[in-house]
Formats: sequence, structure tokens, C-alpha cells
Amino acid sequence: MVWGEFLERPSRFSVWVKLNGRRELVHLPNPGRLLSILVPGRPLLLRPAAGGPRKTRYTAVGAELEGMLVSLDSTLPNRFFPQALALGLIPPLAGWTLAGKEPRMGAGRADFLLRQGDEKMLVEVKSVTWVEGGVALFPDAPTARGRRHLKELAQAVREGKRASLAFVVQRPDAVAFGPSPIDPGFAKALREALATGVEAFALVCSFDGTQLELVRFLGRTALRL
Repeated sequence: MVWGEFLERPSRFSVWVKLNGRRELVHLPNPGRLLSILVPGRPLLLRPAAGGPRKTRYTAVGAELEGMLVSLDSTLPNRFFPQALALGLIPPLAGWTLAGKEPRMGAGRADFLLRQGDEKMLVEVKSVTWVEGGVALFPDAPTARGRRHLKELAQAVREGKRASLAFVVQRPDAVAFGPSPIDPGFAKALREALATGVEAFALVCSFDGTQLELVRFLGRTALRL
């Protein structure tokens, strides 16, 4: 891996960086706004592209921020969650096992289906990179999809299933979590989902450039509404 310097963001999935004194277009695996992270001059960790031919030679996987490395890959939480579950790192999910990926949920799909005996649980995982004052905030852009997911999780509970919302915080400095002010509709949908019986928790992680490692688990008492 190599380091580059963020210059600008021409599209949701690409950034211009300065690399070895030259401008280089780099793939960004994160559609979020990342406004507090992608500022000019920010050091970005770049991984050489793997596989076949691609328009970009590198992928931006991390950002150096106040002495820590923040993961920029919004797909990494969905790879981390099954590992954390299998290792027993999620207290409210002790005894639950992975029964499937992308199960049907309303008009769309959840991320995971868990099973414990005859009981089933739907789990939706959200990637978080925005932290202010120790509070991990989601989303960093208005999300109609996120609001729909919450309503569908709540409906699953009404139908007799269990449902959980897992916020995977891809930086280690959060001590609480909650909805951001960016999307009041998401905050409202979250309150309604919790009242229905949807469970919510956060997994705060460090990032070493390749994978996430759990730093702390945050349960419902750390949720700021």
C-alpha cells in the first residue's frame, strides 16, 4: 500500500489524489459524503487494484485523521459482522448463528438472517465513519433507503421475528452512537422502530489498513436519540 494526498472528489466513487507528485484518479468504495474526512490535504491509504483491467490503479481504503486510521470501505462492515458474530463479540447475539445472507425483507433485503433454535432474526448493518464529540453519527447524507430499512425491520417484529440494527463504526473514537441531524426522517424512523421492538447496538472498531478489529461494544444505553 502507498499513501496519497486527497485533492478533490469528482464523483461518488472516485477521488483525485496527489501521488508521487502527480494527480491520480483513485476508486473510492464509499458513496457517503465523508465531509469531515475528505478535506484537501488529507492523507489517504491506497491499495493497488486487484483483478482485471480497471480505470483506476488504486483504491482508497483509509484516511489518516487525528492520529487514527479511518476505514473508507463501506463494504467492510458486512464482512466484519459475521466474523464478530462467530467469535462471540456481540453480547446481545450470543447463541445466534448465521443462517443466511440478504434474506427477503419487505420490498427489499436485509443484510443477514440469524437463527437460534426455531427463532429467526433479521439484521441490517450500517457503516459509520462520522464521529463528533465521541458520538458516532449515521447517516452522513439523507437516506430514503435507510428509512425504508427501519420500517421493514419494524414490520418484521410485528410479524413475530426479531430484528436488529448494527452500526459498525469504522474508527475507534466513538463512545456513543445515534442518528445524525442530516436526516430527521431517519431519526424519526429509528425512534419508531425501537418502540416497536427493533434492537440497536454499535460495534466500534479500529482499522489496520486491511481489516477491522472490535474496540468496544455499545449497547442501547449508549444510544443518543
